[in-house]
Amino acid sequence: MHIAVAGNIGAGKTALTTCLSEYFKWKPHYEEVIQNPYLEDFYQDMERWSFNLQIFFLNSRFQQVNDIRQTGLHVIQDRTIYEDAKIFAPNLYEMGLMSSRDFENYISLFQLMESLVKPPDLLIYLRSTIDTLQKQIQKRGRSYEQSIDQSYLEGLNQRYEKWINSYDTGNLLVIDADNLDFVNHFPDRKYIIDKISNFIENTTENRPYQKIVL
Repeated sequence: MHIAVAGNIGAGKTALTTCLSEYFKWKPHYEEVIQNPYLEDFYQDMERWSFNLQIFFLNSRFQQVNDIRQTGLHVIQDRTIYEDAKIFAPNLYEMGLMSSRDFENYISLFQLMESLVKPPDLLIYLRSTIDTLQKQIQKRGRSYEQSIDQSYLEGLNQRYEKWINSYDTGNLLVIDADNLDFVNHFPDRKYIIDKISNFIENTTENRPYQKIVL
């Protein structure tokens, strides 16, 4: 079983990945942030480092999904390979922070990778308002994230909503991260876990894809 957690910067993906991996005793695959050699440079100069950053993330997540497929373990993944190509790279391109040449090269590489991987059995999307995202970004205190412009987050949020509304490649669970505090409020965490447990218990290969909004 492969469950992936998607959402904007500060939505709570890592926290939910940790909660679920601890409860189900499944292996977590986290986004490479601390070991990313481009992230701090990117937030200082997005235009200069956008292509380098997106290629690093694309490569990292492709390695993750290959590992998931080869090991056959139950896995919770923090962010998907699709978000890089559907959300972040197009947003940088439209903002003029990635050149047409780099964007076309990036998309070509993603399409090749996409043809070699399977989507997650369940995609969990953490839906958050800009206010919630900014509070979470400030709370976790990563110095390089404090300069993120609100318009950048808004552009990402719009793309996330467009992607999720048209998502049809697998099962989907949408969580209102503004009103469900799965980190600090046990009943909210239990409510989410119960929904996921029910999905796991009732899923079959031939069952039509489900979409659940909490």
